[in-house]
Amino acid sequence: MAVMIIDIAKGYTATKLAYFIGLSVTGPHNSSQFINYELALGVTAVMGHLFPIFAGFRGGKGVATLFGMILAVNFPAAMLCVLVFTVVLLVTKYVSLGSICAGFTFPLSIVFVFHSSVKSEVLYGMCVCVLILITHQKNLERLLKGKESKVYLFKSKNN
Repeated sequence: MAVMIIDIAKGYTATKLAYFIGLSVTGPHNSSQFINYELALGVTAVMGHLFPIFAGFRGGKGVATLFGMILAVNFPAAMLCVLVFTVVLLVTKYVSLGSICAGFTFPLSIVFVFHSSVKSEVLYGMCVCVLILITHQKNLERLLKGKESKVYLFKSKNN
């Protein structure tokens, strides 16, 4: 749990650095240019998580860091992703499936629910989908074969 919180904070903090170092470069906080700057900083954190130099360029799946970035870029869309993740997890007991569904929720929500006009944010959302599919390839294979591990939050699987 602590690692997940740190990973979320990493993505969020890297993205929000735009507020401290980008004001003179990017202009107003609601401009496309500022959002592009936020995305660039956040993507840097995600790529650093996926391909860390000190671990031989082999890192984790990056979902928590991506989530931190999504929180920073579009908080309402991030909350919708949390809702989808939670519902899928409670219904199916699969964390990986919840993560994948939440990843697909982000671009759909910014286009159809929140009507974002920032093209780079929409492109980023589509890249999130592709990245989650790539990093969860083995999970998808196990899901299709019925061999993915389930998580039992409130009771054991024997009850």
